[in-house]
Amino acid sequence: MSTLSEVYTQYPLKVDDIIPLDFDSVVTVPDSHAWPISDGFESNDWLSIPTIDLKDPDTAKLIGHACETWGVFQVVNHDIPLNLLDEVEAGSSAFLSSDYTKAQGLKVSWWSHRIRLSSNIVVFQQVMWHEGFTIIGSPLDHARELWPNDYQKFCDIMVDGQKKMEELAITIMHNILEYLAVSEEEMKWLGSPGVASTALQLNSYPLCPDPNRAIGLAPHTDTSLFTILHQRISGLQIFKEGVGWGLVQPVTGALVVNVGDLLHILSNARFPSVVHRVVMKEAKQRFSVAFFYSPPADFNLDPLGLSFGQIPLYRSVTVAEYVGRKAKDLEKALASIRI
Repeated sequence: MSTLSEVYTQYPLKVDDIIPLDFDSVVTVPDSHAWPISDGFESNDWLSIPTIDLKDPDTAKLIGHACETWGVFQVVNHDIPLNLLDEVEAGSSAFLSSDYTKAQGLKVSWWSHRIRLSSNIVVFQQVMWHEGFTIIGSPLDHARELWPNDYQKFCDIMVDGQKKMEELAITIMHNILEYLAVSEEEMKWLGSPGVASTALQLNSYPLCPDPNRAIGLAPHTDTSLFTILHQRISGLQIFKEGVGWGLVQPVTGALVVNVGDLLHILSNARFPSVVHRVVMKEAKQRFSVAFFYSPPADFNLDPLGLSFGQIPLYRSVTVAEYVGRKAKDLEKALASIRI
């Protein structure tokens, strides 16, 4: 099995698990989307996560330390034009507000076969206040169906966005390997165009009539090595041991990077995957763009960079196998492969 799309086909979306909701017309939060007040969405504290200049000569040290202590950081001077990020976000907005998607009654992924944490899919006890879709590969065919007379611009923007995000991901990964003192020979796939497993996720968190009773995304960790996120409006919260939940403040021109499960495994838990969620805080619609970066589906995951005498905490597992476990077991997936 060589691609992420092929892995996801093993876990097809069940139509019976979808609860359509017209977010534009609701005036109250329905019971299906209401979350207990005790879940503590009220935290308005900002967390001072590290902001790293990628032109700094100590970038590898700074990224490694941020991964160890926070599991999340922001990067500046990343060479992705801000106007391109804005265009990707605008394309997402146009898609989700199009007549075609409104006619479907729900907005889920066309291209990845499923969105494990999408708005209308019942994964947790309650449903989330979120719409989104995932692009894996080229969006050409479906964009042509959506905008038969003007699809090329949308495709060009999304493809360019994926390309720039992958270039940044490769830079970040090189710095991580340097910090872990891992030879790039052990990651031969790194840097070869089209070999890594990548996905571009476009998210919308519609205006909510009662933000204290709804949640955009429930607490979770990402499956990927790491995720690169563009956000202009606050809402992302991370959980830090000893501190609790706190908001990640958007910084103009910066991108958020958070550690996922695959990097947790490769680093032998030295870089813990960060638990995060999205809360409904602003009295406006919120968009974000997330880029998930992972090794090829058939890559064998083993803890790397172990010191002499250090014992691996996780057994060897392919990316494909772990993706399958995460799809079924969610937060129990890491524990299921621990030695």
